[in-house]
Amino acid sequence: MSFIRPEAQAAILRWRETALGGVVLLLGLYWAAGAGILKWVGICVTLAGGLLIYTGLQRARFLSGKGGPGIVTVDEGEISYYGPISGGVTSISDLSLLMLDPSQTPPVWVLQQNGSPDIAIPVNAEGADALFDAFSALPGIRTEHMLSSLNSSPDHPVVIWAKSVERLH
Repeated sequence: MSFIRPEAQAAILRWRETALGGVVLLLGLYWAAGAGILKWVGICVTLAGGLLIYTGLQRARFLSGKGGPGIVTVDEGEISYYGPISGGVTSISDLSLLMLDPSQTPPVWVLQQNGSPDIAIPVNAEGADALFDAFSALPGIRTEHMLSSLNSSPDHPVVIWAKSVERLH
C-alpha cells in the first residue's frame, strides 16, 4: 500500500534528476564557501549539480506520460518497438530520418531507415523515455528543437533529424 498518490509519484519520478541536481548544487555551493582544497571540490560539485539540473530538465520535458500502446526497448544502440499492430527494430546508426508526427493520437516518433519500413513509436509507449538518450546520440541533433517540437503540439509532421548527405556516402 502506497501513501503517495499515483499522480504525485509520477511527478516525483519525472523531476527526480532535476531535484538531485539541486541538492548536489547546494552541497557544492556550501563546500565552495569553505577554504583550501574543499573550495575547489565545492566548485567542481557545483558544476556537476548544474549539469544534472540541465539534463534533468531536458529529460522531464521529453517524457510524455505512460500507458500508450506498445513497448520500447533501447539496448546497445538498437531501438526495438513491439506494438499491438506494428513494430520494428533498427540500429541508431542505420537511421536516416527522425520525425515527430502529431497527426496521430497519441503523437508518434517516426524512424526511417533505408530499405526498411518506417517504425512509428507512440510518444507515450511504455519505455519511450529511453528514446531520449538514443536520439541524443544522433550526430548533429538539436535537442532543444526536438523538445520544443514535442511540447508545442505542431499541426504537421516535423523533421527532428536527418542524416546528412556526407554521412550517407
